[in-house]
Amino acid sequence: MDLSALILADSRFPGGGHVHSGGLEEAVSRGLLKSEQDLPGFLFGRLRTAGALAAVFAAAATHAAARNVHSAQWRTLDLELDARTPSPAQREASRAQGRGTARAGRLAWPSPVLTALLRETPRPHHAVICGALVGIGGGTSSEAAMAVAYLAISGPASAAVRLLGLDPFAVNAVLARLAEPLREVCAEAAESAGADPADLPAPASPALDLFAEEHARHHQEEVRLFAS
Repeated sequence: MDLSALILADSRFPGGGHVHSGGLEEAVSRGLLKSEQDLPGFLFGRLRTAGALAAVFAAAATHAAARNVHSAQWRTLDLELDARTPSPAQREASRAQGRGTARAGRLAWPSPVLTALLRETPRPHHAVICGALVGIGGGTSSEAAMAVAYLAISGPASAAVRLLGLDPFAVNAVLARLAEPLREVCAEAAESAGADPADLPAPASPALDLFAEEHARHHQEEVRLFAS
């Protein structure tokens, strides 16, 4: 796996992902997730929906960066992901992480491609900026998809340890057992990387959208551990 993708998938990367639970905090607060036995289903569902969507757009962004597309294409790609993210709270969380990732990316992978992207979309979606950075760094669409799809499940898994006090060794084992579906999601994303942005797949999860909106509302009323 290319170093750029590994760096972006590292929880220590200063992109701000550690303050987002991917809907897990809301699920815990509702009593829908209480133990290690509940975690695999949540993570698999998130991988196949939000994770798959992020993988699709990261792969497309890597493909675009490698081709050095016209700058307007970045805005088109970003807006297509906006259209596939019906929850305003989800969009804000994605753009917040995208902004943090872009800030770190400017220093790590300076490039005219990155300059053009950020000129068109100063607050890009997380998947778009991650994919672009992997492409700038010399990685492939499949590697970009792997980085963001992994983050879609590793972030909530880490949040589960903090929120529920779960055994981190057991939680890590849950992640390891998702290796095959993770590879499938990434392969599917890479296959569509060169498609017109309007034709990219649109996997969705209404439940995660509702969790995000409720979490945002509750976050205004009381202090939550995670921003989303």
